[in-house]
Amino acid sequence: MLNMRPVHCMVLLLLLSGCASSPGRQSKVFQAGEKAAVDKLTYAVIDTEFHPRLGDQTNNPRIPQNRFYTIQIAVSSGANTDTPIPSLTLVDDSGKVYSELADGSGLQHWLGVVRKVGPAQTERGEVLFDAPAAHYKLKLTDETDADDVYIDLPLNFVHERMNQDSTGPDPALSDASAGPVGASPAGATPVARPPKKK
Repeated sequence: MLNMRPVHCMVLLLLLSGCASSPGRQSKVFQAGEKAAVDKLTYAVIDTEFHPRLGDQTNNPRIPQNRFYTIQIAVSSGANTDTPIPSLTLVDDSGKVYSELADGSGLQHWLGVVRKVGPAQTERGEVLFDAPAAHYKLKLTDETDADDVYIDLPLNFVHERMNQDSTGPDPALSDASAGPVGASPAGATPVARPPKKK
């Protein structure tokens, strides 16, 4: 038994030193419209929409399990080489996570699955989720990053597009025609705003 004590002490010291060298992760939450920096990439949310369906409304449209949730983002790079844009996730208030859909059919400006941004360049496009209409945060990081970084997406920032072909041009993705962040694009109705009483 006496011979085992040095071994036990060494194991205990290694465990304690390992715990001391692993600082806790911090969460950073940016508001919609703010620029959120993660390493060499800077993200900005342009607009968000819920869709009851995608594609040609009269010819076999895509039907979601919940709602199609599109988020138009701009990603800028401060690196001196091409930088991959990682996948993003939605997190609701209970902590449930929704991953990006790998099929962007029905979206004209889909950002894609394998994507990158060049040095000092900005990529704009839409990422797609299937999720219920609710309040979410867009998570920009994963477990390999030092901290958790989110962009908050309040319901009054989200619009619902009804009975329109989602493959048509979207002025919100054009620098010249984009209005203030959160402004409703043509044909879109804010989800969280009830209709006015007559």
